[in-house]
Amino acid sequence: MSKIKAAIIGPGNIGTDLLIKLLRKAKYIEPTVMVGIDPESDGLARARKFGIKACDTGVEGLMKMPEFADIDIVFDATSAKAHIANDAALRKAKPGIRMVDLTPAAIGPYCVPVVNLEDNIDELLNINMVTCGGQATIPMVAAVSQVAKVHYAEIVASISSKSAGPGTRANIDEFTETTSKGLEQVGGATRGKAIIILNPAEPPVLMRDTIYTLSDIADKAAIEASVEAMVAKVNSYVPGYRLKQKVQFEEIDPQAPLNVPGVGKMSGLKTSIFLEVEGAAHYLPAYAGNLDIMTSAAMGAGETLAHHLLQQTANA
Repeated sequence: MSKIKAAIIGPGNIGTDLLIKLLRKAKYIEPTVMVGIDPESDGLARARKFGIKACDTGVEGLMKMPEFADIDIVFDATSAKAHIANDAALRKAKPGIRMVDLTPAAIGPYCVPVVNLEDNIDELLNINMVTCGGQATIPMVAAVSQVAKVHYAEIVASISSKSAGPGTRANIDEFTETTSKGLEQVGGATRGKAIIILNPAEPPVLMRDTIYTLSDIADKAAIEASVEAMVAKVNSYVPGYRLKQKVQFEEIDPQAPLNVPGVGKMSGLKTSIFLEVEGAAHYLPAYAGNLDIMTSAAMGAGETLAHHLLQQTANA
């Protein structure tokens, strides 16, 4: 079977884990180049061991490589600021190239594979994978939105401090802003709020996500069923994604409303969802579920896109 050739920019933890996932599991993508800026990078050295071409002169170097002519998809696992420059440079050199963005840059439309990946896939030149917290929590807000109108959604993503590298720490503001918008644009909430906690506990803890929604009063059993079905969908590509306990509900009386900061007084049905995300440990430790869910979602998005491109070629 022919495959779509791809490059990965960013040979750090996320880029290396993504490379290993693609090499082990991808049906429609063939990673051919790993791109970085440090000749001594462990990620580039590891790529070479896997038989992957390594470029240590960044995107400019990638565009000069003969392999670039055959690359149709580029995964960017750098930073929000770097991705903006990378996208502009690559798009100038090859206007139709497809980018899968694992940073919070949010150039392209927000994408959560189980919710909206196949919407307008022909126009998706830059697929924005939101954030790790977004990939974990937006599906839950979308699940509630399938049953009831969600007026407010708030998520708290708690991750091990050890799994938060320089890129994550440098993009905290972008994380909260991008995730909040994703809760609205993909999850369906009228207003969204995101909080991230870097937990320094030893031994390192697994990723935990808490999701609160305030919606119209609705059938609680229907919401619970929708949430469980969505968990199963995410679990199909992130096996460590699971509910920590049963979905909880509380009806907020209009006579005793909640005062939501920045929003005001609200009533209705409060739904509380508690998740745990354990990593697959392909390259990263099992506690780094926050990174694993990003690489798994990015591979899922890339595979769907590559399959679509191959079908287009076959039908041409």
